[in-house]
Amino acid sequence: MRVLVIEDDEEMAEAVANGLRRARMAVDLAFDGPSGLERALINDYDVIVLDRDLPGMHGDEICAELVAAGCRSRVLMLTAAGAMEDLVDGLGLGADDYLPKPFDFPVLVARIGALLRRAQPAIPPVLRVGDLVVDTAQRQAYRSDRQLDLAPKEFGVLELLLASQGRAVSAEELLERVWDEAADPFTTSVKITISRLRTKLGDPPIIETVAKSGYRIGE
Repeated sequence: MRVLVIEDDEEMAEAVANGLRRARMAVDLAFDGPSGLERALINDYDVIVLDRDLPGMHGDEICAELVAAGCRSRVLMLTAAGAMEDLVDGLGLGADDYLPKPFDFPVLVARIGALLRRAQPAIPPVLRVGDLVVDTAQRQAYRSDRQLDLAPKEFGVLELLLASQGRAVSAEELLERVWDEAADPFTTSVKITISRLRTKLGDPPIIETVAKSGYRIGE
């Protein structure tokens, strides 16, 4: 899962990003409205965590621009305002959910997970192929009822392969969806992560290499 956090309070933004990374998500940051909108339109994010009161461009305007551009990312709007009209305005302009500040971090993670399950195409709360189970809500994976000790990128790759329902996923797509914008496009990180993931998944092998296409997990 790849998330964009647009928040002008840099200390808060970094804290949120670090927490989401511990929850096995790839996170990019923007600290003002214009740079946040630019990142949202360039990259394919699953969820955008958007502060409503931003310098340079208001969160409501960003929502409207994303809708106009056909952006399919789900938007969770953060605000310090508690007025009902603010809630209605934000949702009316394209936000998918709304969370007032201050908030409990587990609530934020749960809301983001719920939005992911409403993404297009929808990702179910539990992904399962044979004896392999990935709980996307709890961010945990099991094989033959054995919990797998996966690093964040390993979990992200496994989640995306399972969610692709047998479709081959290219290394480029894995890099875009699981890593953040700082990833080197010429890195071997995807190949290394796949190798480590195969080792942790054990036998029989479940991740297939598809020539000139990428990787897949069959039915």
